[in-house]
Amino acid sequence: WVGLFPDVEALADASRDAVLLAWQGLGYYRRATNLHQGAQVVRERFEGRVPDTLEALRELPGVGEYTGGAVASIAFGRAVPAVDGNVKRVLARMFDEPAPGAAWLRETATALVAPERPGDWNQALMELGATVCTPRTPSCGACPWSGWCAARAAGTQLERPVPPKRKDVPTRRFASAVVVDAGGRTLLIRRPEGGLLAGMWAFPEVPADADVIQAARRAAGAAGASLAPGSEAFGAPRRLPQVRHRFTHLDATYVPVLLAGTGVDADHRRWITLDRRESLALPVAQEKIAKAAEEVLAAVSIIRSTNPPTR
Repeated sequence: WVGLFPDVEALADASRDAVLLAWQGLGYYRRATNLHQGAQVVRERFEGRVPDTLEALRELPGVGEYTGGAVASIAFGRAVPAVDGNVKRVLARMFDEPAPGAAWLRETATALVAPERPGDWNQALMELGATVCTPRTPSCGACPWSGWCAARAAGTQLERPVPPKRKDVPTRRFASAVVVDAGGRTLLIRRPEGGLLAGMWAFPEVPADADVIQAARRAAGAAGASLAPGSEAFGAPRRLPQVRHRFTHLDATYVPVLLAGTGVDADHRRWITLDRRESLALPVAQEKIAKAAEEVLAAVSIIRSTNPPTR
């Protein structure tokens, strides 16, 4: 990453595709987009220098209270707190607070931060929570704060903070259209700017219903592909192995369908051979679909070359 984008200017000048491609496989792609947009904001509004106050840092895309506090204190020595999940747990146990809210955490952490070494202080609290004051098996005997810990004194350290009720992760199923033209090129589209995997490239998809093949046809048509009638040499339509991917807030299953079709490039779509897909940023699940399609198309190519059509 540093080699590709050594400074704010280089990142701000980079194309969105270059940034997403460099981030490929890391997940949480919104972070890459925020870094890219943030570099542009730094250049345009802060004369190319990363701001050094919590208030100004909060103006950058994707920078919340924790990230802003961490950067301001660690990089610039500002006496502001940085409250992540580990710090939240440490403070909740220290004061035996069952449900520490954002305002309480901000006020408590601000009062404790060491003004002469705020970065070291914040990192020490995070490390204490990560290695000693752990969620299930805290090492209270090794904790430098154990003598002042209200939760340990009350015997409630394993109950602090009270864990939030776990939300059910919805399950969804998608039909993915793997449209291939006579030249072996496959259709990929850029995902919408908002929502899941924004701005990345993928096979056209729609929510799957009972007839997955028809759903895939609808996805292909909506993406601008003209489907060829009848079956082609690679046996289209053909279902490929389904791919399951667990996002933080969604359990998704993709059912790819190989289809024959044609189309032209546009700003939001590309027809490329799958061996050149490394030029576009594909999410992990889409890469798995591409590999499955590539194997099928390679097998068809071998069959064609060893069994030429008779006249």
